[in-house]
Amino acid sequence: MSLKSARWQSVEWPTFLAIVLCYLGWLAAGALVCACYRVVGCVLLALVVAFHSSLQHEATHRHPTRLDWLNEILVGLPIGVFYPFRRYRETHLLHHRDGTLTDPHDDPESYYLDPARAATLPVFQRWLLTANNTLLGRILLGPGIACVRFALGDLRRIVAGDRAVRRAWLIHGLSLVPVVVVVQTVFGMPFWLYVSGPVYGGMALIAIRSFCEHQSHREASGRTVIVEGSWLGFLFLHNNLHVVHHARPGLPWYRLPAAYRAERGHWTTVNGGYVFRGYRAIARQYLLRRKEPLAHPFREGA
Repeated sequence: MSLKSARWQSVEWPTFLAIVLCYLGWLAAGALVCACYRVVGCVLLALVVAFHSSLQHEATHRHPTRLDWLNEILVGLPIGVFYPFRRYRETHLLHHRDGTLTDPHDDPESYYLDPARAATLPVFQRWLLTANNTLLGRILLGPGIACVRFALGDLRRIVAGDRAVRRAWLIHGLSLVPVVVVVQTVFGMPFWLYVSGPVYGGMALIAIRSFCEHQSHREASGRTVIVEGSWLGFLFLHNNLHVVHHARPGLPWYRLPAAYRAERGHWTTVNGGYVFRGYRAIARQYLLRRKEPLAHPFREGA
C-alpha cells in the first residue's frame, strides 16, 4: 500500500461527511428556509451552529484526519462567530488533563471559582454566576458569560504580548468575513439578528450538554458524566457519554455508543455512578436549582 493510499484510508469518512452536510445544512437553512419561514430557518440554523460546535470539538482531537492544519481548514469557518478555533483547541486540550479537571486554576473549562475569589464577589456578580449554575440560567445566561470570560482572558494575553493568541484572533477575524457576507447577502439577514438568534441559540443548546459534564470529586474518574438515552446524542456527537470520551479521546464520535454499550458496567463504576437517564432528568433536578456551589469544594485551604 502506498503512503498516499494509507493517508486516505486514515481519514474518518463519517466525520468528513458530517462536516460537508453541516455546511450544506447551514446554507440551506439560511438561504432557502429563512427566505420563506424566518423563525423555522433560525431554529434550524441554531441546530446547525450547535452541530458545528460538536464537529469543532472532534477536530481538536484530530478527527477526521491526523493533520491539525487540515482539520482547522475543514471546521474553521466560524459560523458560531465567537470562538477562534485555534484558541478553543488549545484550551480544550488543557481541559483534558484529567488530574486537574474542574480545578479553577488549571482547567480552562471549569465553572468553579477559587474560594478566596468567590468570597469577595460583588452581589450582582454572585447572583449572576449562581443563576448560571442552574440549567435555565446556563441556557439563557451561560453563552454570554462564557463569551465575555473567554474574550477578556484572551485580551489580557494579547495586551501582555502573546503573539500566538493574537494570531489566532487575527485568523478568526479574517475567517469571519465570508460568514458575514453570506449571512447578509445570501441569507438576507442582518448580522446582529444572526448573532442574537441562531448563534446564541446554538450556544444555548451546547450549554445543555456542558451543564453536567463535570463535577468536583476527590477522584478524577468520578468527575465526568454519563447521560444515557438522549435524542440529543447525535447533535452532541455522543459527548453525552462523556466519561468514555475522556478515557478514550482518540475514539471518533460514531464509535462511542458501541464502546459504552460493550462495557456499561465498567464505565458506570469508573465514574462512581455519575449517571443521568437523559437530559430531562437533569432538567427535573436542576432547571431552577443550583447544581454546584460557586467555590470549588476541594480548593478550601489549598
